[in-house]
Amino acid sequence: MEQEQGERVKQERIDASLEGNTFTGKRKPRLIGRLGLLLISYSGLVSLVCCLAGFIAILLLPVLAKNTYISENALMPGSANPVFSYQDVTEANKFIAELLHWKSKKYGSGIGVPRLVAKYMTSTGSDVYHHRFQPSKKEFRPLQFFSRSSCSGMVHDNGNSSSPAVNIVGVIRAPQGDGKESIVLVTPYNPEAISVTDAFSLGLAFSIFSHLSQVSWLAKDVVWLAADSRYGEYTSVASWLRAYYDPYFLCNSGDYTKTSTGTYISLERAEESPEEVNSEVFRRAGAIAAALVIKIANASQSVKDTVQILAEASNGQMPNLDLINVVHYLAVHRQGLDVKVGTVSSLLKSIWLKMVGDLFEWVSETAGSVNPQWKFAIPASDFLEGTATLASSMYQQALGIPTGLHGAFRDYQVDAVTLEISPKTSLDNDMLRTAFILKMGRLVEGTIRSINNLLEKFHQSFFLYLLTAPNRFVSVGVYMIPFMLLILPLPVLAAALYLGKSSSDFSNAANLVDFSKVNKKQSLSHHAYDLDPSFSLPSWQWVNAVKIVLLVHAWAAIVSVLPCLLDQLPNRAPTTSFFVWIVLSTLLLLSTWYSCSTYQGLVGGLQEACCNNWAVLKAATVGFASIGLGLMSVINFATAQIGAMLLVPMCLFVHPIKHICKAVKMRAAILIISNLVFGVLGFPPAAFLLLKGMSEGFSNVTPGDFVDWVETLWSWNSATYLYLFLVQLPCWVLCLFILLHR
Repeated sequence: MEQEQGERVKQERIDASLEGNTFTGKRKPRLIGRLGLLLISYSGLVSLVCCLAGFIAILLLPVLAKNTYISENALMPGSANPVFSYQDVTEANKFIAELLHWKSKKYGSGIGVPRLVAKYMTSTGSDVYHHRFQPSKKEFRPLQFFSRSSCSGMVHDNGNSSSPAVNIVGVIRAPQGDGKESIVLVTPYNPEAISVTDAFSLGLAFSIFSHLSQVSWLAKDVVWLAADSRYGEYTSVASWLRAYYDPYFLCNSGDYTKTSTGTYISLERAEESPEEVNSEVFRRAGAIAAALVIKIANASQSVKDTVQILAEASNGQMPNLDLINVVHYLAVHRQGLDVKVGTVSSLLKSIWLKMVGDLFEWVSETAGSVNPQWKFAIPASDFLEGTATLASSMYQQALGIPTGLHGAFRDYQVDAVTLEISPKTSLDNDMLRTAFILKMGRLVEGTIRSINNLLEKFHQSFFLYLLTAPNRFVSVGVYMIPFMLLILPLPVLAAALYLGKSSSDFSNAANLVDFSKVNKKQSLSHHAYDLDPSFSLPSWQWVNAVKIVLLVHAWAAIVSVLPCLLDQLPNRAPTTSFFVWIVLSTLLLLSTWYSCSTYQGLVGGLQEACCNNWAVLKAATVGFASIGLGLMSVINFATAQIGAMLLVPMCLFVHPIKHICKAVKMRAAILIISNLVFGVLGFPPAAFLLLKGMSEGFSNVTPGDFVDWVETLWSWNSATYLYLFLVQLPCWVLCLFILLHR
């Protein structure tokens, strides 16, 4: 009995040892390897499903948006009643009247307006000084696309031809603070041609600044920056921030002298009075906790006074969502204002988006009739507005250009927003003007009071989000799902094309499993994922494909400098520059290709990769595209998202026309149309002009608009410029090579 039991145990051990092995003695692949091989085996189906799911998920983002909420309890917006009074409004009206008086004079503004602003600042008892700066030149700095250098654009007052601009800055020292933190209030104006809206902006800011100089609850210093915008609003604020955060040292001591206060000034100003010299002493407050930019716009002719919040900064940076939430809460629930964010107005009239919204609403109501908890969609009208707002938020972030002066603060990781305030009617009426200034003053006071309550920097809420309404947002955990669904087919397809036969179609190029060779007597779980033993990897063919990919990317790097060089040409027209850029890029590509003819091994490899094995070339192209999109998602997620929507379908559907014509007529027609459509959308100039024509009308679109747009990108050091020329354009050229394969 014991002998039989021992033999049975021995047999069980043998069977257990064989469970992990195949019939040939190979170790069974792990679960993740089996799943990977399964995805590769059905790469065509996986690519189609993931791509469609990605686009559907993008359309569902307005539905999945959540209501905003205050994450930081210390903010406590609206917990204290505002004390901004009619007396403060009277001070504002007095200042506005004097500014408009200067405007009515023939000699107008000039140096008189800055002196007037400084005079009123001084009357509040604050520290006032002048900050002189020169306009920075527009330069192409490829190494500063991701972060601006602290000394970029720093120009000293050394007798340049253009007269220096002057920022007037006032600092209120907080009675309850230690001087380690501050809040900045910014109002841009042009002293040489001051407008009515500029005067109202300065008047509103002065009344708030004067009011804050008298309160006892202030725990953070308050800085009012009256920014001289004669050379550009952004330049004035950026120059002041560079001087505030990054003090510079004078290299040529012979041109400067030291005053009794320890300040260096130029020799030509050494004879000025001590009061004028002391006004040039740069006075700092504490580290900037937050900043508000106030701009009064023209009347909106709406039912309510309107506040538009601008938040997008360089390369898709956004302020902490709590700052927007505080402004929205106080504006809507305390002052009864209408709050808006940017929208793409053309999408509000889109018929197909209305149909999609109606479809989602019908499906939601049908599911809700079965179970009320299954209802998920929003009304079709809200879906349309949410999609238009989402498109604007995504586009502004992808553009990488600040939408206002707040962008200069985000370069220093300071949370800031721009408030563009539009009265419902003209401010000529004294009663309407008084009510308007009173509401806006209390709004800004409440916002500053909430920021004043913070004991640390904004950190509780989101920094990565997309807005679908002023009070609704999509967090990064939600909007990254469509991006992941879109780029998932790229590595799967690259592996399938690389491991498959070169003559196979991309939809079944990874036929790695031969189920007909599986022994039916054996367990399918042991053998379903064994590789075909007759399959062999292409020996070093990927090296030849990588050569051509690197060659095209090197060409794209050279082409990316051409717009900057063309900008230096005198009397150039944007449309002419566009066609010159196209011709030079084409000639450069052809010359680069044929110049390699002296290197016989390289050209032979290129021809083999391009002609004899297009599948390996496509695998390398798709692989580089996935790497480029992945890297861009770290720098600017919105750019990567929009790029994936254009690039992924083009990479998936591209196929040699010679092979397409051999397919069934219906399938061949679909593939040809798909390649043409995605080929046009994948070409950056064509995509830009087409989208602009659809939004603004094709009658107003010219090829030169693309040149102007690209010039704006590189002049603002937007990383989107690098993506267009180093990822999108070379991938389009490589797909064109594959399409024209013979």
